[in-house]
Amino acid sequence: MITRVDRIVLTAPRRDLASQAWQRLFDAQLVREDRVPCLAARRSVLRLGDSEIELLEPDGIGITAQHVSRSRTSIFAVGLAVADLAAMQADLDARAIHHVREGQQLWMSGEWTGIPALRVALTQDERRPGAGVLQRIYEVTHLHANHRREAQRFAKLFRLDPKQQAPIRSEPFGYEGTLAFLQPEALDRVEFVTPSDATKTMGRFFARQGPSFYMFYAECRDTAALRERLLEHAPKQWTGARDGAAPDNLFVHPQALHGVLLGVSRESVAWTWSGHPERVRPAA
Repeated sequence: MITRVDRIVLTAPRRDLASQAWQRLFDAQLVREDRVPCLAARRSVLRLGDSEIELLEPDGIGITAQHVSRSRTSIFAVGLAVADLAAMQADLDARAIHHVREGQQLWMSGEWTGIPALRVALTQDERRPGAGVLQRIYEVTHLHANHRREAQRFAKLFRLDPKQQAPIRSEPFGYEGTLAFLQPEALDRVEFVTPSDATKTMGRFFARQGPSFYMFYAECRDTAALRERLLEHAPKQWTGARDGAAPDNLFVHPQALHGVLLGVSRESVAWTWSGHPERVRPAA
């Protein structure tokens, strides 16, 4: 059973520089460095809240180098935690769904998930001590021309209840989509999105990249403290309220994170646009 979004995997031509950015902006903690042979990559793993960021740097000819040559620093895969990794592997084997085991992770490409460009890393769920100013990662956005179909495929692949999906739509950002929740009453989800306005940022990105990951979201308990860090270290590379009450939502631009777009919402605020505004807790 999938329990939550627990990591985001990024490619980085210079993972040392990318790692420094995550540490500087969010006080992320570097927890280990190793190699992932099946991806031909060197890896740095950082703790971000109780989630993790994996930075992959090409180490030879392989899929990581191919991804970097096309997209440089960008989202390579979404990491999903599972209650029992061995049971998940047995279930995938029984259904003849291809995957590769590397250490304590199962890796699946878009060709194997049946959803173009949706790479997944499955990891045994474990609770970790938090690190930094963010609490956790809870969402990744995947772009596709048919968001409903891909959300249904995702639910079938990981035996999720399709009744837990919810529609989402934004005129300001020019898209419609489906939120594929991983657990009832939890925000963790993959957001499948179809851009509807080719003149807006997301629409232009989709026109260039086709099916792909676009951005991801994290929660923050103290967005006022985060704002102070961003004003100090990346004053022109984020969007959000720059004074007044602690912001409910802000965006850290790709220029600050070596090519990756990150949204940050105050804890529970994402329920506002996720079908259950009554679950939003007042700001402290």
